[in-house]
Amino acid sequence: MGPRAFLEFCDILEREGGAIDGTHIRVKVSPLDAPKYRGRKEYPTQNVLAACTFDLKFTYVLTGWEGTASDSRIIKDALKREDKLIIPKGKFYLVDAGFMLKSGLITPYRGVRYHLKEYSNNPPQNAKELFNLRHAALRNAIERAFGVLKRRFEILRGGTESFYGVRTQNLIILACCIIHNFLMGVDPDEDLIAEVDMELRNQENLQQTRTSREEEEDASRGEMLRDVITADMWHNYKNC
Repeated sequence: MGPRAFLEFCDILEREGGAIDGTHIRVKVSPLDAPKYRGRKEYPTQNVLAACTFDLKFTYVLTGWEGTASDSRIIKDALKREDKLIIPKGKFYLVDAGFMLKSGLITPYRGVRYHLKEYSNNPPQNAKELFNLRHAALRNAIERAFGVLKRRFEILRGGTESFYGVRTQNLIILACCIIHNFLMGVDPDEDLIAEVDMELRNQENLQQTRTSREEEEDASRGEMLRDVITADMWHNYKNC
């Protein structure tokens, strides 16, 4: 993708597009329902799907899904429900690899480095890496929007157990998003946005360090398991 194509890409997104992702918000549920809501976190959450523009304003918010629900499952519901997410013909949203690739949802290339930090000292080496770099830079808008939203409204941050059930919390989330959009129009608070950007950079650095270590350890365990299975199979084969 050359500079001209990239500018056209950005122009299409800015006119009618943006980025989509999910975020986990702590919720109060009964002990019976807790397992369905305890997904990536150690406590019950709901997985909230949202779309935003590149000025960090939310254009679609879908609440109520359990914390165990995957982003791909939620987006399928968002696209077919009565109050569905509408993707205008010829427009598209940027999404991460956890979503499905379709004409209105553009994912990055799999198996190609993606995170911005990975390119800080090593520029793109081919067309797919260049696309992923620019995709990541633009899709980061939804992470920033979530970050600003949660910093503005402590009730959404999940530092303490929620006092509210799913129905009440759904209304709270929607109200916070509406107020957030209003504030982004009249008082964006650049200092707050800068704090969120710094937090996201720190999270990415920490995540990359952990991911590399975890991948190495997992690969080592997999190699040991494979060797054991191989030796056992060979032993049985020779003694048949």
